Amino acid sequence: MRFGIVLFTSDRGIRPTAAARAAEERGFASFFVPEHTHIPVKREAAHPSTGDASLPDDRYTRTLDPWVCLAMAAAVTERIELSTAVALPVEHDPITLAKTLASLDHLSGGRVTLGAGFGWNTDELTDHGVPPNKRRTVLREYVEAMRALWTQDEAGYRGEYVSFGPSWAWPKPVQTHIPVLIGAAGTERTFQWIARSGDGWITTPTETDISARLSMLQKIWADAGRSGNPRVVALDFKPDAAKLTQWAAEGVTDVLYGLPDRSEDEVLAYLDRLAAKLAELRLP
Repeated sequence: MRFGIVLFTSDRGIRPTAAARAAEERGFASFFVPEHTHIPVKREAAHPSTGDASLPDDRYTRTLDPWVCLAMAAAVTERIELSTAVALPVEHDPITLAKTLASLDHLSGGRVTLGAGFGWNTDELTDHGVPPNKRRTVLREYVEAMRALWTQDEAGYRGEYVSFGPSWAWPKPVQTHIPVLIGAAGTERTFQWIARSGDGWITTPTETDISARLSMLQKIWADAGRSGNPRVVALDFKPDAAKLTQWAAEGVTDVLYGLPDRSEDEVLAYLDRLAAKLAELRLP
C-alpha cells in the first residue's frame, strides 16, 4: 500500500510546487490535483455531497489548471507520481490533451497517471458541448483515441465523438501504458467502464464503505478477462491502523490524504504530522 497527497488547488494557500516537493521529501508516493474549468452559476446539477446547487468548498470555483500544476511539480521533484483526482478529459480536445500528457510524461521521466471523472457537473460539461447522457461514451472514445496517439507511429481513430485520420504525433510517453483511473461512485456501471477501458478506481469523498464495492470491482474485472488486479486509490481522512490493514487485505493499493486550505507553513506542519503518524502505524 502506497500513501499519497491530494491538493485541492486554488489561487490561495500553498503552491503546487511547494506541496509536491514537500510530499516527496516526506516519503509520499503520489501527488494528485483536481480540475474544473469553470462552475456555471446557474445549473441543474447537484453536488454529490450537498445534494443541491450549493458547493461544499469555494475552491471549486478557484481551481488551477491541473496540467500546469503538475508540470511545475515535475520540475521540482524526481520520483513522485503526478496525477489528477480528478481531471475532466472530455472538456478538452483529445488530440491536444494527448499531446499535453505525452509531453508531461516525457519531461517527467514517466511519472504521469490520468485520474479521470465522468463529470458530476453536467452543466459544466454542456458548456463544453458534451451531451451529459453520453459523457461515459465520450470519455471512452477520448481514452481510446489518446492511447492510439501515444502508442502508434501513424495513429487514427474513428468514433462518434472523436474522429481523425492517420497522423504523426510525438513525443510518445516514456511509459508504455499511461494508467487511467476513474474517480466515480462505486457502482456496477462504473466498474464495468473500468474493466473495459480503465486501469483502476479512485473512491469518492462520499464513499463510506468501500469493502463491499471492492469485491464487486474485482469480480467484474476478472469476468471481463482482465489479468492481475485493478489499482484502487482510496481517499482517507485520518490514518487508522485497523482500517488501513483491512483495506490492504481487500485490495486497496493507494491511500490519499487531502491537504488543508491553509498557509504554506501550516500545510508543511500538517504533512510532518501525517508522515509521522503513518510511520508510527508500521503498516506493511
